[in-house]
Amino acid sequence: MVETIIVFLIIGLIIAGILVHPILIKQKRNRIRQRPFPAIYNAIVENNLPIYHQVHPAERRRLRGHIQVFLAEKQFIGCGGLQVTEEMKLTVAAVACLLLLNERGKYFPKLRSILVYPSAYLVNETSSLGNYVVEEERVARLGESWTRDQLVLSWEQVKRDTGNWRDGHNVVLHEFAHQLDQEDGSAEGVPILPHSSDYPIWAKVMTEEYQQLCQDVQRGAKTVMNSYGATNPAEFFAVATETFFEKPQQLLKKHPALYEQLQHYYQLDPGQWV
Repeated sequence: MVETIIVFLIIGLIIAGILVHPILIKQKRNRIRQRPFPAIYNAIVENNLPIYHQVHPAERRRLRGHIQVFLAEKQFIGCGGLQVTEEMKLTVAAVACLLLLNERGKYFPKLRSILVYPSAYLVNETSSLGNYVVEEERVARLGESWTRDQLVLSWEQVKRDTGNWRDGHNVVLHEFAHQLDQEDGSAEGVPILPHSSDYPIWAKVMTEEYQQLCQDVQRGAKTVMNSYGATNPAEFFAVATETFFEKPQQLLKKHPALYEQLQHYYQLDPGQWV
């Protein structure tokens, strides 16, 4: 009898912990967001995020709060001899947190560590050639998002992308869009949407737009989005996100249905920031 009571007590404590934990995390994040944003942080963000002053003041305030939570929760690791500085952390955080301005309350929950290389880095890539033949080669990469707990970036590429905002290329936006896509455990170009009723229209629009991009790339037509988006649906969503934030007016003009879906998902209208 006593043992049964103890078991029920333990189960009750576990359930209570599961229920209370998200509340404690939310309270902690609220406290962090309310901290004063250091002047040096603000100066770095102003210098390294070209659209910072074009963003609505209320969104800038939210962005600063998200940056502080991001820095408190994510670990930065320098690779290839790189010493990670506050400028590097703030630059990555500022760009990544643009994706969080919709206030859904999540901070890339699976992500724990951000690995930063000085420039492009080499990895072993394995591919199947069929008939049980496997080929392995060394390839250079500028960034990648893992389904586990890490994301990798080239700092040289981060600097190049933030210095050339509006060209539609941004490795931070790209890889963190993959993180959003991977929240449900798979990378298929379908992030977790706000409502179940959103999925049918998302699937229709994204499929049509992806197929259109593939056709345009095959026939060599000029496209608003980078041709890499034609690789697969997951890359299409990541490239579409880059374009949405960096070339919003062009995307809206050429692909209004796609822009509308991204606007609904991110709850933002970057076209108004220009």
